[in-house]
Parts: sequence; structure tokens; C-alpha cells
Amino acid sequence: MAEDYIKDSKFSINKHMWPIYPLGGFQILAFSGIYIIIVPLSKIFWPADPYHAFEMGILITSMFWMMSIAGLIFGRFIDKYNRKKILLLVACARGSSMLLLSITLEGQGIISWIYFYIFALSFSFFAGGNYPTVLSLAHDIVPMNIRSRFFGIYGVVRNIFQLSGFLFSGYLVQAGLWRIYFSSIGLALIISGIVMFMQLEEPKRGAQTDELKEALKEELIEYKYQIDKKTMRSTMLSKTNLVALLEGVFTQLFMGSLTILFLPYIQNPPHNVSPLNTSLFITIFGISAGVLGRIFLARASDQWASKNHKIRLYLIIIALFGGAFFFVILFYIPIPILSEEEGANLLYVFSFPVFWTMGLCFLISQSISALYEINQGPVIQEINLPEAQGQIISWNKFLENISFGTGPLVSGIFISFIGENYQIVSIFIAFFTIPGILLWMFALNWYKDDKERVKDLLSDRAKDLSSINNRSFGSK
Repeated sequence: MAEDYIKDSKFSINKHMWPIYPLGGFQILAFSGIYIIIVPLSKIFWPADPYHAFEMGILITSMFWMMSIAGLIFGRFIDKYNRKKILLLVACARGSSMLLLSITLEGQGIISWIYFYIFALSFSFFAGGNYPTVLSLAHDIVPMNIRSRFFGIYGVVRNIFQLSGFLFSGYLVQAGLWRIYFSSIGLALIISGIVMFMQLEEPKRGAQTDELKEALKEELIEYKYQIDKKTMRSTMLSKTNLVALLEGVFTQLFMGSLTILFLPYIQNPPHNVSPLNTSLFITIFGISAGVLGRIFLARASDQWASKNHKIRLYLIIIALFGGAFFFVILFYIPIPILSEEEGANLLYVFSFPVFWTMGLCFLISQSISALYEINQGPVIQEINLPEAQGQIISWNKFLENISFGTGPLVSGIFISFIGENYQIVSIFIAFFTIPGILLWMFALNWYKDDKERVKDLLSDRAKDLSSINNRSFGSK
């Protein structure tokens, strides 16, 4: 195991996977940009009206739900067909949707909203094919012993694009240049998709699976197995997989509530921190947390897991508990009462040491939470067959996206009933991590057996592939 780790550590993740990075970055920038400018969009549709919370709420929820449903459809195709072509289709379709959104007519009320709604759903539908395709490609390109490092790097890229997108979209919308935002990101998506298609190599399925590596070295031998009901029951519906699926519902309810709870807490009276200063706060400490959590902790995760694969499950449990704990602490730090003018003054806001203390807690919470992302992916990949990678991630994302999209609604209900007591609400929201923690603790008893079951199946298939290779060689 140690020898494999040393050998795989020499594999250059960036050399092989860099075409994925800009595409993934612009994908998340596009989606998060729409999410963060939801209030200005309402003003674009209804200039003379107050914020249309109902229509804009339907828009955001529909986007998340459409992405969830589409993921199930794409998952089947990802496991059967060329993944580069699927990713190119996703990039071009989403880029085209953004270009069409850029020509939305202003001030036409419900007509403007319906036009935007249709192409926003088109944009979200193809979003369902992005992440599962990337994970399926990573499964067959990146060695398992450095898989967390890939998830870490990919997460940092997406994190930087997302946080930068908040500032980019906010600035352009504030300057009245919202059409440039949509059109520029649309073109960037299409171009990055074409670059990815030209530069990335489509790998053989199972090429990085230990049991299949030797058999698949022969150029003419390919892994062509397809999932059936028997292998689906024994692998995709294993206890650990069911834990990952069910746990994701509760964890993403927690994740989806964070931003929608934190933003009004510091932006509304009596704290009145401006949206721009809030974005800078999240960007500064969020990017720092991304680098710390997704690079250094990813490397450590790979090293620890090379000795004991169960370590990843312990790290997921730590991530859920630690992320929730420091999230709650954020709301108990006594931040000053500010006027709107003071809250808009960048130097004045950051002159208070308490905001740096809050930023440190935010950084720690985000860094610890990153352990969840960089370890959950490798765990799911290890307990599933190569022909099921797209589908199992799609199942997972289906439940996660629906739950994440429901998070803001849950936060709103808590705030309404408890009377904007953000401290108490944060505790209730943190409770959503408890089922996930308990489920992963149970999974510690099942993970080894589920992993061995997949390993045994792959060993049998490796023998079959080797015998096919030997017969082909003998016939020559």
C-alpha cells in the first residue's frame, strides 16, 4: 500500500485534469451569479414594484429541482457513453442558455419573468450532467491514493470562481451592465467546453481500479460491463451507499441554510454591514479556508487513508460536527451596532477586531467542512463499480440538490416563527448534522464489507478480461 502511494503521488493531477478546472469554475460562477443577484433581477423584471419574493422563490427552487431531476437522466448516459462529449454538450447548452438570458426584455413584468424562467430551467437542466461527469472521469484518470487531492484542487477552483463571481456579478448588476454578465459567462462556458474537449483524454472505464489495471493495459481490452439489477442491489444499494444518500438529505439542508441565515444576520439592522462588504468578508475568509481545507487537508486525508481507508469516514464525521459547531459560534460573537453609512465603510467595518474574530471562525468552519467534500467522493467511488459511477453520484446529487434548495425555506420558517433570533435558529439548523453523524458512525461497521464486495466483483472481472486477452493473443 505504501509503495502504491509513493508511485501514485508522482502522478500529476494538474497535468491531466487542468482542462476540467476552467469549465468547472465558469459552471459554478454562472449558477452562483444568478443566485446572488436574485433581488436585482426582480427589479429588472418589475422596476416599479417591491421585491417579488414569490416569483423569485419559485425561480430558485425550480432551478435546483430541475438540476436534481436532470442528474438522474444524465447519470445513465454518463455510464454508457463518451463523457467528453457529454461534458461538451453540457458546456455549450449552458453557455447558450446564458446568452439567451442576456437578451431578456426589461420591465415587462411577468412576461420578462417567464422568458427568464424558461431559459434558466434550460440552464439548470444541463447543470445536472456536469458534476457526475467530472467525477466519473476522475474515477478513471486520478489514482485512488491521491483522489482527495483532486477533489481539493477542484474544490478550490470552484470556490475561487464562486466567490469571485459574487463580486463580478454584483458589480456589473450595480453598474447596470447585467447583460454583459450573462453574455460574457455564456461565451466563457462555450469556449472552456471546447478547450476541454480538445485537451482532455477520454480514459478507459476502470483504468485506475487496482483490480483492473493490469488487464486494461492491453489497448484492445475495454471494460464494457453494464449495471444490472443484481449488481445494483449488491453494490449501489449497499448499506454504506444508503447512508451516503440519506445523510446527504440532512447535511444539505444544513448547508443550504448557511448563507441565507448569515447574510440577513449581518446585513439587517442593527448590524447593517453592506452587501459589498459582506461579499468581501466571505471572499477573503472563504478563499483562505478553501486553500487550507481543500489543499492541505486533502493531502493529509490521502496520506491517512492510504494506511486505513476507514479514516475517511472518521474525517467526514469530524467535518459535520466541527463545521456545525463553529457555524453556531459565529452567531454568538458580539458584533457592533452600525448605521448604514458605517456598515458601507470598508475600513471602518474591518477596524473592529471582532470582525476578524468572526472571520477566523468562518475560516475554521469552512476549512473543517471541506473535509466532508474531499472525503465523501472517494468513499462513494470505492464502494461502487466503474459502470455505476455516474448513476450513484446522480442519485446522491438528486437528493442533495433538492435538500439544499429547501434549506433557505427551512431557515425562513425558523426565522419567522422564532422572531429573528438568529442565535437560536443557528442551533436548530446545526441539529440537521446529527442524523448524518450518527449514520456515518453506523457505516463504520459496514464500509469494509461493502468495499470488499466491489473488490471481489472487480477481481473476477479482471480474470475474465485477462482470459479474453489471452485468447486473442493465442488466436494471433
